[in-house]
Amino acid sequence: MKNLLNYLEKVPNGTANAVIIWLHGLGADGHDFAPLADQLTLDCPHQVRYIFPHAPSIPVSVNQGMVMPAWYDIYGLSLDDQIDTTGIERSAGRIQQLIAREIKRGIDPRRVILAGFSQGGAVALQAALTYPQSLGGLLVLSSYFATWKSIQYHPANQRLPIAIMHGSLDSVVPIFLAGKARCILQEQGYHPQYYEYPMQHQVCPQQLVDINHCINVFLT
Repeated sequence: MKNLLNYLEKVPNGTANAVIIWLHGLGADGHDFAPLADQLTLDCPHQVRYIFPHAPSIPVSVNQGMVMPAWYDIYGLSLDDQIDTTGIERSAGRIQQLIAREIKRGIDPRRVILAGFSQGGAVALQAALTYPQSLGGLLVLSSYFATWKSIQYHPANQRLPIAIMHGSLDSVVPIFLAGKARCILQEQGYHPQYYEYPMQHQVCPQQLVDINHCINVFLT
């Protein structure tokens, strides 16, 4: 496939029968969440291959045009600022290329999970909800539904299992944005699970327990 994203891959001991594609946040890269793969204790039948893609480095407007890994541009800190819809859609398309590649490698699309933190969560939402084959699940961590006004939902993922996880003390992506994403999805007929933690813009130990549980349920 042309222009396939660079990524870090962690393979299981046996033959992979499921895949989790995990998207990092602004300014990070695929290594940011790679250690998490060793902290999850999935049920025995699950032989999961983890894909941690690296976002391209682009100028980010809110950071005075500094070039850094980013899935899309951020124009400002206000919720009223314009959303880089084109950038999100472009990155979502590249994540969908990774999904298609995993399917060609023999993975059932219903055993493909997308997970994304912060910026990565916004892209994961766009990629999963517009994908033309039914996927296994979606984890949205400390993120928001950036493209809710423009997204064209694909009916193949109308029943996609979704978990939204957020810190009540998050000063980067305020907690009410997680609630807003939940409400928007519910209005569209989805039934997202919602988890809230007394934490900042991060991942906490209890959340790891819940992530582990969600993945096991998604892959059941």
